[in-house]
Amino acid sequence: MSKKLLSGPYILWMIGFTLIPLGLIFYYGMTDKTGAFTLANVLSIATAEHAKALWLSLGISFLATCLCLLLAYPLAMILRAKGVGASGFIVFIFILPMWMNFLLRTLAWQTLLERSGVINGILSALHLPPQNLINTPGAIILGMVYNFLPFMVLPIYNVLAKIDDNTINAAKDLGANAFQTFWHILLPLSVPGIVSGINMVFVPALTTFVISNLLGGSKILLIGNVIEQEFTKGSNWNLGSGLSLVLMVFILISMALITKYDKNGEGNAF
Repeated sequence: MSKKLLSGPYILWMIGFTLIPLGLIFYYGMTDKTGAFTLANVLSIATAEHAKALWLSLGISFLATCLCLLLAYPLAMILRAKGVGASGFIVFIFILPMWMNFLLRTLAWQTLLERSGVINGILSALHLPPQNLINTPGAIILGMVYNFLPFMVLPIYNVLAKIDDNTINAAKDLGANAFQTFWHILLPLSVPGIVSGINMVFVPALTTFVISNLLGGSKILLIGNVIEQEFTKGSNWNLGSGLSLVLMVFILISMALITKYDKNGEGNAF
């Protein structure tokens, strides 16, 4: 009974800040401005403008997730090889920028990439032509990789750190080379961390609108930007909620993948 009482504040928090907001989104998404039931808000994702924004978001998010994985896995391997003490310090240094506000980190990249920014300033000093870096899909992907990379590194490292060294030594004693040890031992055992990392990067990358607003100059509309504009500028909560319900499908898919491949929560580093 005492444990149930201790869970009371958490239950109230979940009801007030999770269940009720989700219920409101579902209500507005399935009704029109008169309160009548309709599927028009959800089906509007099939319109040319919204479908283009969704496919662009999926493509950019997929590419950013792949880049994060390619960067994170070798780094996680290096951290594992360093040992507990050294890797702990490196992880601390790595996540230190995450203590800074998300908006400030993105604004810093805007300062670096803009036409008269730091990078073009260095190129001008080297007598090289300036580059059009800001307001491009590449700038958005760069911002996503920078902001979400730790969410890929930590789950993978958390899983790799739990692999017993005796397992790897046994593979080597049986004649496995470095690639065979990685392919048959490390990679299969690290699948929970990979799946967790992919979901923790892909979902926020798919739904973000701050990065695309600042580094895309509001010229590249992702589905997150469309939803944000419907709520803030268009005051059309019904359409914004309907599009949000479509994105919830991807969140449910990610939760299903985590349930399937990370049943024991091995990839949970937070």
